[in-house]
Amino acid sequence: MLEAYLKNRLKEKEILLMTHIVLGYPTFDDSFNIIESMVNAGVDLMELQIPFSEPIADGPVILHANQKSLSRETTVQKCMDFAQKVTGAFDIPFLFMSYYNILFKYGVGRFTEAMAQSDIKGAIVPDLPPEEGRDYLDAMEKHNLVPIFIFSPTTPDDRMKYLASFGKGFIYCVARKGVTGVNTDFSNQLKKYLARCRKATDLPLALGFGVKEKKDVDFLKGEADIAVVGSQTIRLVDEEGVGAVGEFIKSLR
Repeated sequence: MLEAYLKNRLKEKEILLMTHIVLGYPTFDDSFNIIESMVNAGVDLMELQIPFSEPIADGPVILHANQKSLSRETTVQKCMDFAQKVTGAFDIPFLFMSYYNILFKYGVGRFTEAMAQSDIKGAIVPDLPPEEGRDYLDAMEKHNLVPIFIFSPTTPDDRMKYLASFGKGFIYCVARKGVTGVNTDFSNQLKKYLARCRKATDLPLALGFGVKEKKDVDFLKGEADIAVVGSQTIRLVDEEGVGAVGEFIKSLR
């Protein structure tokens, strides 16, 4: 199980790294090379975003990557086929991240079955609350897949506990209101928020939205279990190319 894997890794490391890429961006060949660089640089797990035309939680960097990937005729089936290739090549857990419309159009049962066949461990679906996700949760459980739920700074304590009751693997803690790729204030306020998250669940905590450099990761040691890096990697690929990814990931340690 993913939770056991994470807790075992945390016996060896102060904090884990999870990275995020948009599948098919810049191309599927580039996506594979980026993943290979990240794994070789010591990433512990990774979320693979299936591109969507209206990624409401994502800022301009990831939005651009979604749009470019879709313009090159990326499909859900191509992402599924690519995921199977990736999970066979690299020995870390991979998750899908996308929006519920993708699952709905593909068919929730068909989608989760394909995830299981591709050895994807779970999914992050930020726009699907548990109240509206019974079919999704049942299908995930049927295939022993992990549904990742999200806390935010505006989530009340009782809501955190409610969401955590459906979650498995870890909880994704959004660092602030707004979308990905914007500056985050790594301060005592963030520590207080993470302390609230910690009280709500025994699952490992991942912190994303605004993690850009080593000092951000260092700040999170002892506060969260997983630092999530997304927009900054895509920004680096845009500015310096795929070859810059490995050294950047190593620098975060």
